[in-house]
Amino acid sequence: MKTKNLVLIALLLGMGTVLSLILAVTFAGMRPDVLLVMMFIAILLFPEKKHVLLTGLLTGILSGLISTFPGGFIPNIIDKLITAFVCLGLVLMLQKLTPIVRAGIISVIGTFVSGIVFLSSALIIVSLPAPFLALFNLVVLPALALNTILIVIVYPIVQSVLKRSNFEPIQRAV
Repeated sequence: MKTKNLVLIALLLGMGTVLSLILAVTFAGMRPDVLLVMMFIAILLFPEKKHVLLTGLLTGILSGLISTFPGGFIPNIIDKLITAFVCLGLVLMLQKLTPIVRAGIISVIGTFVSGIVFLSSALIIVSLPAPFLALFNLVVLPALALNTILIVIVYPIVQSVLKRSNFEPIQRAV
């Protein structure tokens, strides 16, 4: 792992954490999971198992620390680790698509998986404050739509900035 790659992953996750905290106030419950979007972008840029493991673990810890869900720390870690590797699989399967289409598909499927894994693990570990289906419909589906819109806007900007700075993300997925 190169230091510059780790620094970029840390910057993406740091920005995602700060934006998640800011947007929590802005959208009052119906908010994009910006940290999850930044995790998707990091995986798109660095599709290697070691980077994905690190990104998923760090995203889970950060999400757990800022979670407003009662007892959500452990479910966040479980959710982000599983979601990260599902996204790596998607990156490998969708390599022939254009980057923006690939990012959109990864956001939709990744947010869906993340929501199901989080709610399922929270149900098992701490119980849910409302029925599973109600939480899925009220929290996961709006986040899915907002995350997809957000990644379609942010990912091309990140690519443009990286191109201007002569930064070359990992092209091969391993």
